[in-house]
Amino acid sequence: MNPVETLVVAAVQLSTQDDVANNLSLARSMVRDAARRGAQLVVMPENLAFMGPEGRKRELAAPLAPGSQVFESLSMAASDAEVWVIAGGIPEKSEDPNRPFNTCAVFAPDGSLVASYRKIHLFDVDLSDGTRFAETDACSRGDAVACVDIEGFRVGLSICYDVRFPELYRRLVDQGAEVVVVPSAFTVTTGKDHWHVLMRARAIENQVYVIAPAQFGTHPKRTTYGKTIIVDPWGTVVAQCSDGVGMCLHTLDRSYLEQVRRSLPALRHRRL
Repeated sequence: MNPVETLVVAAVQLSTQDDVANNLSLARSMVRDAARRGAQLVVMPENLAFMGPEGRKRELAAPLAPGSQVFESLSMAASDAEVWVIAGGIPEKSEDPNRPFNTCAVFAPDGSLVASYRKIHLFDVDLSDGTRFAETDACSRGDAVACVDIEGFRVGLSICYDVRFPELYRRLVDQGAEVVVVPSAFTVTTGKDHWHVLMRARAIENQVYVIAPAQFGTHPKRTTYGKTIIVDPWGTVVAQCSDGVGMCLHTLDRSYLEQVRRSLPALRHRRL
């Protein structure tokens, strides 16, 4: 069977707050809207269900299984719209009750969970503007890379801060990735200087499509950069969201990806 040649993708930009029910309702609405616009795959940003005090996030953490509020809502979003949904950065219960995993979950059009990835690189920084983040205080670290096949395309999973570690994306390409997703909640301080550069670099060096949905605006205790983007394997930004809640769409084209890899065969030239 020949591989599917195209895939219509929507990257969703949210401004998640601390009301879980409202956040999930908006996420389902965005999935429905994306499906109406022709999307076959909808990718949601990090922290789509909740942004607020860490104590509340711990309460929200649950196993990736039917019965939890977040799981049920995302499964229903996928099945109702009959599309694939990649939900970036939801709290998954771990063995440490104070430190859930930050997990990217993939739902098929029938609502079933088909893959997941636990964020490996956790965001512990002291920024020049005085902002401090210590994700290791609130999250457990994952330890495995993950790819999933979606409508004939091999998709590698990652989350936000992972994008600063190119060795992860080499591992994903070694597993056959043609597309990588980077659901994010970049700070304004880092985003204004690094967002586009990093996403384009990962696309160029790995000759993959990069789908990077983002959080935007003011949330409890932080402000995020937005600028949700889709980047093609040549490094061109082919779709981008403006400020505010919204989405951008693009049709991934296998023939173009293969053309890039054939004309500049950098992946075959690797020596290390």
